[in-house]
Amino acid sequence: MAQVGFFINVTKCIGCKTCVIACKDKNDLEVGRNFRRVYSFEEGTFPRPALSHVSLSCNHCDVPTCIPNCPTTAIFKRKEDGVVLIDHDKCVGCRYCEWNCPYGAPQFNAELGKMTKCDTCIDLRAVGEEPVCVTSCPLRAIEFGPIEELRAKYGTVSEITGMPSASITKPNLVIKSK
Repeated sequence: MAQVGFFINVTKCIGCKTCVIACKDKNDLEVGRNFRRVYSFEEGTFPRPALSHVSLSCNHCDVPTCIPNCPTTAIFKRKEDGVVLIDHDKCVGCRYCEWNCPYGAPQFNAELGKMTKCDTCIDLRAVGEEPVCVTSCPLRAIEFGPIEELRAKYGTVSEITGMPSASITKPNLVIKSK
């Protein structure tokens, strides 16, 4: 399988955070730990102000800054689909990955004393289902699949105003902005 990624359609997202809640529920995340987050951006001025929302999780980057900065090599990129994962047998919870990720994807689990993050719902995908963020979105603003197919269908824009530059990590993300 090829590198996978997400398509986020900012023109459809209403900022309802259903994707965030579905992810929290599926992964049993406590308050404060979110694998997916919705950011709101205000632009323009009166009489034409604009508000847009973008839903982001781990971008399973081509050049993830979390991997080389993990002193125990607990973070790795799966060969079969490019998903960035954390091996909890190796993770010591030092949080270096969290500090080095420009998207804030790795999240510390205080109960485990280890880092956690979006894994693209590998368990659901193994049985042919989509990630819960995709299936829960009432406006279908999130798609998931091989990144080359998403880029062929929607283009290559992977950043919007207010986000870190895509040139840093080469995220596997396509964004349709307003």
